[in-house]
Amino acid sequence: MEILADIYLTVRRETFVWVDPASFRHEDFKTHTHGEHLWLAEAPNGEIAGFMTLWPPDDFIHMLYVSKFWQGQGAGAALLAALPDWPHNKYRLKCLVKNSRAKAFYRSKGFVVTGSGTSAEGDFEEMSFYPDA
Repeated sequence: MEILADIYLTVRRETFVWVDPASFRHEDFKTHTHGEHLWLAEAPNGEIAGFMTLWPPDDFIHMLYVSKFWQGQGAGAALLAALPDWPHNKYRLKCLVKNSRAKAFYRSKGFVVTGSGTSAEGDFEEMSFYPDA
């Protein structure tokens, strides 16, 4: 799990540049994923490219993080495709408003904005994926 904590820490520091990087800690991964289901994205060379966590009681995608080198190469889409009954189940997530690249990714996968709020890292939009009727 050390590599996942490394990815989580590095991607948050690289992406959330408006947040004090010292507020992100390596041990956050263990705390923030407690009780969640976890999927890994493995690159062709065997390297862990990223991960996704799900809080099953609410079908809530809590985290989807891909190492900078592997972003834009299908790892995020593969992680979503690994979700139970994807794309025939409703899923929700929160995406920071300032994280335009992630918002564009989720929109391209069919997520729509269904709410908004504020967190320690800034304003967020709740996004939901509704299966085709």
